[in-house]
Amino acid sequence: MSTLTEAAETLATLKGIPTKEELIKLLKENVVEVTFTKLNGDERIMPCTLKEDLLPPAKKDEPLTQKKVREISNAVVAVWAIESNAFRSFRYDRVKSIKVLDK
Repeated sequence: MSTLTEAAETLATLKGIPTKEELIKLLKENVVEVTFTKLNGDERIMPCTLKEDLLPPAKKDEPLTQKKVREISNAVVAVWAIESNAFRSFRYDRVKSIKVLDK
């Protein structure tokens, strides 16, 4: 196991949240409430998902709606925000808690 993977698992364990890979798997199967700290310091609670049946149809002019959601950065998770009906992203290292809302 690489040191980077071990560090990510340790961070997840300390925060009591899934690893980034586990979080993405949860998002692909469920609607998940993610609580995180925004870059400006505000806390945000965002119901979101990556379930295919809840994502909008792909559009050529909007890269995030493509079948494969592109990784903007290894630190960022791009998701479909349920309340705003738009793609949003958050930094994984700023996630405070995760709660599965809909299986």
